[in-house]
Amino acid sequence: MKVSAIIVCAGSSTRMCGVNKILAPLGERLVIGVTMQKFQACESVSEIIIVAREDDIPAIKSEAEAAGITKLAACTSGGATRQESVINGIRCIASDTELISIHDGARPLVKPEHIEKVIKDASVFGGAALGVPVKDTIKTVEDGLITDTPPRKFLYITQTPQIFKRQLYFEGVDFALEHGLDFTDDCQLVEAINGKVAMTTGDYTNIKITTPEDIAIAEVLMGLN
Repeated sequence: MKVSAIIVCAGSSTRMCGVNKILAPLGERLVIGVTMQKFQACESVSEIIIVAREDDIPAIKSEAEAAGITKLAACTSGGATRQESVINGIRCIASDTELISIHDGARPLVKPEHIEKVIKDASVFGGAALGVPVKDTIKTVEDGLITDTPPRKFLYITQTPQIFKRQLYFEGVDFALEHGLDFTDDCQLVEAINGKVAMTTGDYTNIKITTPEDIAIAEVLMGLN
């Protein structure tokens, strides 16, 4: 199946103390360069679409060239929300794309073999997301009081990529737009139309760069320190 990878990096990096996390150095590359290299290394991925802030696109294109990225098909600007940004990316995919992969640009440590596992599961079930079981006991809280303790065996930390068959994802987008829904997670689009989404187990190193400390953690995980 032909896979288009949409890498979303149009956020404002509000918790990075003024640092643009996508363009932050990570080893010999920038964060977005490392992320792109992971999808470049996947044989199943046919093309990469970058969704970013307009001002960041020239730097991202330059980093792609420096990082040896040959699968970059397009760069487009993001929308006001994550869902809008992903839709902008979808408008750029190839006409014969069969699977759409959505990944956070700030998750540079995803392993290519895990991407391939999610692709395989999505081709079987229609949709799949990378994730890991929660380690802690989770409580639901309302007005400062604990209201429930969900069984931990049913809980997963959801990561990216999240991958879906083209038609299924399009149906989810149409449903969301028709009902004025705006989701922060791509799985929710498919869940909303009762589509099946498999949880593909990855590992805990697939962190999302959110704060300056995460850069240091990523460097340790990459063996740079």
